[in-house]
Amino acid sequence: MTSPGSHPRHALDPLLNAPVRLSVVAALAPLDKAEFGFVRDLVEVTDSVLSKQVSALEEAGYVAVHKGRVGRRPRTWLSLAPEGRAAYQRHLAALRAIAADWS
Repeated sequence: MTSPGSHPRHALDPLLNAPVRLSVVAALAPLDKAEFGFVRDLVEVTDSVLSKQVSALEEAGYVAVHKGRVGRRPRTWLSLAPEGRAAYQRHLAALRAIAADWS
């Protein structure tokens, strides 16, 4: 018999259980930074949906948002913060452990 709380699902990050937030973090994981529009198109959501999800990730310290300009055009870049990278790795490990339990 296993002890209470030992199932790998307990290591899942509730913030990353939302598909769009998980997709955003996964998109940023291999990159130093990415332009907002690139992530929006990659994740296939609208500006407003991405903005809302990025705000939640930023508030948790998972994503850093950098605003600037390219020429005269305003730009927003997103990057995965160290805390977000660690949370993503833990979340993936928990998913793999759950999948391994059923293999």
